[in-house]
Amino acid sequence: MELSVVMPCLNEAETVETCVRKTVGFFEKHGIDGEVVVADNGSTDGSQQLARDAGARVVPVIDKGYGNALMGGIRAARGKYVAMGDADDSYDFTTLLPFLEELRDGADLVMGNRFKGGIAPGAMPPLHRYLGNPVLSFVGRLFFGSKIGDFHCGLRAFNKESIMRLGLQTGGMEFASEMVVKATLAKYDIREVPTTLSPDGRSRPPHLNTWRDGWRHLRFLLLYSPRWLFLIPGLLFMTLGLIAGIALSFGPVTVGEIAFDVDTLVGASAAMIIGFQSVIFALLTKVYAMQEGFLPHDPRVKRVMDWLSLERGLVVGGLLALAGLGGLIASLLHWRINNFGELNPRESLRIVVPAATALMMSLQAVFAALFVSILRIRRRQHPPAVDVAEEAAGVVDAAAHRVSREAAKAAETAKAAESAETAENAEPAKSAKSAKGDKPAEAPKPAETFGGGNVKVVNVKSKKAGDAAEDGDAER
Repeated sequence: MELSVVMPCLNEAETVETCVRKTVGFFEKHGIDGEVVVADNGSTDGSQQLARDAGARVVPVIDKGYGNALMGGIRAARGKYVAMGDADDSYDFTTLLPFLEELRDGADLVMGNRFKGGIAPGAMPPLHRYLGNPVLSFVGRLFFGSKIGDFHCGLRAFNKESIMRLGLQTGGMEFASEMVVKATLAKYDIREVPTTLSPDGRSRPPHLNTWRDGWRHLRFLLLYSPRWLFLIPGLLFMTLGLIAGIALSFGPVTVGEIAFDVDTLVGASAAMIIGFQSVIFALLTKVYAMQEGFLPHDPRVKRVMDWLSLERGLVVGGLLALAGLGGLIASLLHWRINNFGELNPRESLRIVVPAATALMMSLQAVFAALFVSILRIRRRQHPPAVDVAEEAAGVVDAAAHRVSREAAKAAETAKAAESAETAENAEPAKSAKSAKGDKPAEAPKPAETFGGGNVKVVNVKSKKAGDAAEDGDAER
């Protein structure tokens, strides 16, 4: 089968029949070997029977959620290619041919773009059209380098085998973002075709919740991009804190009529620590995600990990600790100069704050090095005690070797028997003379054993030799 069209369904009795009939008509018109799979997520309004009557195959999906319903339908699909779209009649399933043609041409994922194809009046709320979708799509392009203009278009088609390899996990509306993000990270061939969006045919409110589902999309994009979630903000904080800290360590800084002093130095110290912690979190998150398969392997992170051994991390932490201890010793000397009395905060804090910052960062570096080393521990996979296939192959080889050895020994025995028979035929007279001289006939040779007793060959007196012995008895 070439194409399966999967429709998630939860109480879509008003529109599911129309969507199925449109899709079946599309198959008949273009001669496509296809099917309609309705992934029912627990409808109670009779949607299942309406879908069956229209020509669909209904697959019940117990786990609730948009993503769960779609994955249940995708797994059950029999087609090489799968198209997905909502069962609310907002998408026109008779326009799937451009999607299918791109798939036939080798695309892994074909996305619809509603902003290029056209959005009918009333089909999309203004908040979604002008804020939600454009902002989230921009974030997706920025974070992951995707070229997709409409991250959340519900009408899309893909190669089933390619998408199943991605291991999609989310069960809610963020499933739409996960598919695009993981396909982009896997460097799939992703293409985009214009599509239209019409007002849905339902009388009830949609299942989509603007703020909840919008946040779930944004949360997913952030969690799958440690670089933008931790690394870039961390580097920004560290840079600002370092510049401000160095400048304020030598005295107040005046910008116009605004003077920055030791209180700003404390803020710069906090920015340094927060930034350093954020950079460490970016590294730890990336290592964990790579090992668990959530994110693809990054050569840059691998180079950092190869360099950042536990010993080097301890050395970096130790150097920061020495700098901090040096600063504390300097502050004690400064206090001693003032006879351990009251100090001027503007002078003392310029020594103590950088020293305390270095000490805190030293401990963070040591803890990070230890935790990275724990993440890099590999669990050894021991082979099974008995390999059944290997054992069976060994038995077969041993049996074949034994049969071959026995056949060779049997051939050797037959050759020896033939040689003995020839020798006896050549000396009939000698056998007769032995009989006349009343010499006792030679006893037959004992049985010869070959191969440890597996094959026994007994030399039997030939018929001609027996006749000669009888003649000798007659003359006697």
